[in-house]
Amino acid sequence: MAKPTWKMQVGETAPEFRLRATGKGAGRGEPITHVALSDFRGKKNVVLAFVPAAFTPV
Repeated sequence: MAKPTWKMQVGETAPEFRLRATGKGAGRGEPITHVALSDFRGKKNVVLAFVPAAFTPV
């Protein structure tokens, strides 16, 4: 089975996603929270940026 390829163009609506949040004390004994794109849809502008980790092949 082929892996899906996600290609988006500038101005397209991003698909819904949910990620673990790293702020608000996560990792320091505070509960882990999550953030979803739908939390901001229609309320704020969101910029998605994907940066490969340091020292990983791209």
